[in-house]
Amino acid sequence: MNLLIKNGRVIDPSQNIDDVLDVIVENGLVKEIGKGLKAPSGAEIIDATGKYVVPGLIDMHVHLRDPGLEYKEDIISGTKAAVVGGFTSVCCMPNTKPTIDNKAIASYIINKAKTEGFCNVFPVGSITYGLSGERMSEMGELMESGCVGVSDDGKPVNNSELMMRALQYAAGIGIMVISHAEELELVGEGTMNEGYTSTELGLKGIPRVAEDIATARETLLAEYTGSPIHIAHVSTKGAVRIIREAKARGVKVTCETAPHYFTLTDDAVRGYNTNAKMNPPLREADDVAAIKEGLRDGTIDAIATDHAPHHLDEKDVEFNVALNGIIGLETSLPLSLKLVDDGVLTLNQLVAAMSCQPSKILSLNRGALTTGAIADITLIDPSVEWVVEADKLASKSKNSPFLGWTMKGAAVVTVVGGKVVHRR
Repeated sequence: MNLLIKNGRVIDPSQNIDDVLDVIVENGLVKEIGKGLKAPSGAEIIDATGKYVVPGLIDMHVHLRDPGLEYKEDIISGTKAAVVGGFTSVCCMPNTKPTIDNKAIASYIINKAKTEGFCNVFPVGSITYGLSGERMSEMGELMESGCVGVSDDGKPVNNSELMMRALQYAAGIGIMVISHAEELELVGEGTMNEGYTSTELGLKGIPRVAEDIATARETLLAEYTGSPIHIAHVSTKGAVRIIREAKARGVKVTCETAPHYFTLTDDAVRGYNTNAKMNPPLREADDVAAIKEGLRDGTIDAIATDHAPHHLDEKDVEFNVALNGIIGLETSLPLSLKLVDDGVLTLNQLVAAMSCQPSKILSLNRGALTTGAIADITLIDPSVEWVVEADKLASKSKNSPFLGWTMKGAAVVTVVGGKVVHRR
């Protein structure tokens, strides 16, 4: 499929491009960007007037639940939700059943995504076998099979020596370690952020320092070993400060946050709303402000969803027993665009955080519209308004705290490998 995308505002921070331009796509690759370009023979012409044309969005942290938990989500439904949300690539975490801790499972995911998926799927293997935190997985084998990172996401690697060895080994072969930074002894049986709201609701709280201590350990281990590390789902002002200070010292640390951490506070839990239960938990207003400032000043490198689908039966229960996590692929873009509307980020900063930076951190060879690049492209209408309705979501699961919200901005065309896979 050949394309001519005309008259859109092309934004590619990797090339410092921000101008009204045309883009020609031929044979799955970006052929040319310029003004007044003529369509190749037989090409489809897409009028992008008033739209943003950006490198395909990349979500570096999703849970596709496939294999083993397909009743929540699978590669087909998860990648469909992704392209509806404007994502051309997703990186899926290893807490499947069985765990992505061997070549066979990684190959299954890659092959199923190629034959049945709507977008690129890059698996993240586990740091330890079965996410046990006890024995390091064969990272070299995982990398050779197509894994772009390793993580025990969903739980931390508690053993500091094991984490140090994992960082050293991963650095030696060139694969990124992604840390779920949490001190479990401090989390205990907590179910939401520890503070005024948890006290009022009578729910056991999780103190911010549980994340802060673990983040400090990871940055110190990275500093000691000289190895890179990526911190997932940053949610506290303390973690932002620790990472900012580590970067200033030259530590090779990157990090991400999620839209719910710069949009919601723990007030969303009122009414014992299990769709506002996730891990790490929603924090307080000063944490939200710190997350926004971290994005603005570059301390936080990327925006990822931590898309975590759960069946209704796992959420329609008492708050204490409800599972952690929310879906996010279809709401991430408009929630993030609000940062631009509110003057927190420039549009270029947003595109970098949602495309260029995730690609760079995980070496995905995406996130740019350079000549000859794979044509993963997202067209965004910043002004379209729509309501989040459960029955209209592409994801199998509907566990979102944003149900009923009016959103502004959406992906109107998603192009993966030169092929249009979604139109709004």
